[in-house]
Amino acid sequence: LTIQSDREKLLGMLDDLRQKELENFKWFLGSSDAVMGLPRIPKSRLEELTTCDLVDLMLQTYTEKSVEVTKNIFKKINRNDLVQRLSGSSSGLKG
Repeated sequence: LTIQSDREKLLGMLDDLRQKELENFKWFLGSSDAVMGLPRIPKSRLEELTTCDLVDLMLQTYTEKSVEVTKNIFKKINRNDLVQRLSGSSSGLKG
């Protein structure tokens, strides 16, 4: 996967979130347990971001781990439908 395709995929997913879900998503990005030991993004940097800027900041911070971080947060905000879409063809059969 290229960073560009990740960017488009993440942008599409975040665009599907309602405003409250997006706020929760940003909150989890700023809390360390959601980002799996990776550096969290300071909440002050997340507040006024557009969705495009948010995706760019995530890709700068997490590079190829951005999709994993996003899936982890989607689970926390109960958007398993988006987790499934992000997993796409890469996921095997769930047992």
